[in-house]
Amino acid sequence: MNTSRQRWAAARPQAAEAGALALAAVVTISGVVFTRTFMSTPPLWPALALAVVACAALHWRRVRPVPVLAVTLLCTMGVGALGYLLTPLLMGPLLAAQYSLSVHCPRRTTWSSALAAALGMVATGLFFPPFERSPVLSIVNPTAWVLLAAAFGSYVRVRREYAAARAEHAAREREEEARHRVFQERMRIARELHDVVAHHLTLADAQASTAAHLAATHPDQALDIIGKLPQTTSAALHELKAAVGLLRQDSDHGDDLTPAPGLRDLPALVETCAAAGLTVTVGVEGHERRLTPVLDLTAYRIVQEALTNVSKHAATPAARVRLRYAPHRLTLSVTNDAAPGGPPNITGGFGLVTMRERATAAGGTFHAGRRPQGGFEVACTLPLDDRDENPGEALGEDLGELRHGSRATRPHEGPAL
Repeated sequence: MNTSRQRWAAARPQAAEAGALALAAVVTISGVVFTRTFMSTPPLWPALALAVVACAALHWRRVRPVPVLAVTLLCTMGVGALGYLLTPLLMGPLLAAQYSLSVHCPRRTTWSSALAAALGMVATGLFFPPFERSPVLSIVNPTAWVLLAAAFGSYVRVRREYAAARAEHAAREREEEARHRVFQERMRIARELHDVVAHHLTLADAQASTAAHLAATHPDQALDIIGKLPQTTSAALHELKAAVGLLRQDSDHGDDLTPAPGLRDLPALVETCAAAGLTVTVGVEGHERRLTPVLDLTAYRIVQEALTNVSKHAATPAARVRLRYAPHRLTLSVTNDAAPGGPPNITGGFGLVTMRERATAAGGTFHAGRRPQGGFEVACTLPLDDRDENPGEALGEDLGELRHGSRATRPHEGPAL
């Protein structure tokens, strides 16, 4: 059946069913008439009546396959008892019923019914043999056709079950992939929100505390710090709006969005930290290279979070940032010295977790912990190669690494800042 006929049958199921039953009746009646021309003794009208009854019973072959098979089997055995040779034309209703039962019923029911139908054909050939000297035509041939119809129906059922299982498995894989992507996106947005909120609010709190401390003794310095406070809060709101905008999926794609921050924004970050009372020195070693947007944002966020932790927990308000460019990697470190009175104040938080996730997602390594000579150090190594000279070409591959996980090792992590 070609595609056009399949569409026509799907659109008109009742007409297609009536046509199939009429065709089965015509073929069976033709088989009776054709067989009788070579065998003049069998009666015609009883055989035609049995053929019509068997074809009419096929109308319920899908909803009641076992009773329909029983009716067609009895009719076929009746035709054989009248003295007709059971050819595939005369057995058409029985074969159709057996095939339909094999398609719609379990395997055990299929082969039980096929065995019963085969025994019926054997009994008909033994007790009502139209050709006594030809057991192949009377017994073997009808039995083989019944078993063949059952086997073909079972094959079709197994293929359909396999196709349904594959479709269900593919649907589950798509759902699992969708859930995985949603989870990865949520984790990425959570990291962005944490970095933005923690950094800017920490600096704003430090600026406000410093201004309150200097208000009585150095009012000019306090006013200068308060004057810089709106810049910090405005930057926090701006980055927070950009991060929350990632959650929106409407048609606002034409908005003029600010590029993601990167190492080019380190001077502004140092100036903001200085306004909060944190002295930051930046050193660069090696030949600076143009990074891909993913690596640029990763390096900036790690430095930003490390300086935020220094502002919150370090005993000395000073930090050193070092960037070392090698042919195949970028190493960045943020260190601060210990106070003369003891080690820095270290508490639990999500800072180290987000920094580690960013580094490993980009294929790098991460380490954080106390230094042997005192103080605390955050060190990260990010992989570089020749693709970083062309960020537009490498962005797709970097995003692929983010999607499929990282290949970085996980060294021992120090206490959480």
